[in-house]
Amino acid sequence: MLQRSLIFCCMLLALACSSSKVSRQDAAAGKTQLLKNTFGTYGAPPRLASGRVNMEQLLAELKELNVTTYHWLIWQNENDWDDLQLFLPLARKQNIKVWVTVVPPTESKPIAKMSSEPYQMDYLRWAQEFARLSLKEPNLTAWSVDDFAHNLKTFTPSYTDSCLKAASVINPRLSFVPCVYYRQITPQFAAGYGSLLDGLLFPYRAESAGANLKDPSMVESEIATIRKLFKPGMPVFVDIYATAHSRLGASTPEYVKQVLEYSKLYADGVLIYCHQDPVKSAAKYNIIKEGFNKR
Repeated sequence: MLQRSLIFCCMLLALACSSSKVSRQDAAAGKTQLLKNTFGTYGAPPRLASGRVNMEQLLAELKELNVTTYHWLIWQNENDWDDLQLFLPLARKQNIKVWVTVVPPTESKPIAKMSSEPYQMDYLRWAQEFARLSLKEPNLTAWSVDDFAHNLKTFTPSYTDSCLKAASVINPRLSFVPCVYYRQITPQFAAGYGSLLDGLLFPYRAESAGANLKDPSMVESEIATIRKLFKPGMPVFVDIYATAHSRLGASTPEYVKQVLEYSKLYADGVLIYCHQDPVKSAAKYNIIKEGFNKR
């Protein structure tokens, strides 16, 4: 009788472990599927005189650009978190997926004028809130931290893991795709963080050639170098500087066009930094529209 009980307990344990493994595999597959076909713009939405996001205008522009994804930044207005919750169901009706970014300590108060409100640098809370919101609005598919690798004293592997586990308990299909620059994507970084990430948001700046916003020719080689450091299939999303960089200056429309074409060939998706005004930045806006309509 005791032997039968032991056998039965072992069978239950094996079944539980098998179910857990299948569940993890299903969640990973779900993330991968939701991250596919990512083409969109980031931040800088049109705003009303009140400072709130002009939802109608933003959605009209995103539809014209033929995006699949809009990357929402919580940093430019104290109501950005509230506006995100209003935007998601509207975007869902247009079949637009949404990513969301919060800023790290190096871009928060007192260093910067704004923090990501309302939870500021409580990234565990952000992870949980994003997961809860993504259950309600399933087109919220990924969250990110800007300048992630500039802030590894905060985002240690253990702290990052605790945030991601807290989110996964709520919604295991919400992806984490932090912003990491080429020079920071080292073998040490890959060893410490590779198993925690669902993808990399890679702002292209030709850093293997000294960093500039003029040379689009390094897209293929830099992406290939990144891929070698991580597990097979790790998605790499290129972030293209359409808006000027504080140190490297402005990019040209032709540069944006060429980086976009290379990124479509070699990356797993493309996001434009930042969303361009169709009047003030008409040349770049139209290049992005043409590029996204020729996927």
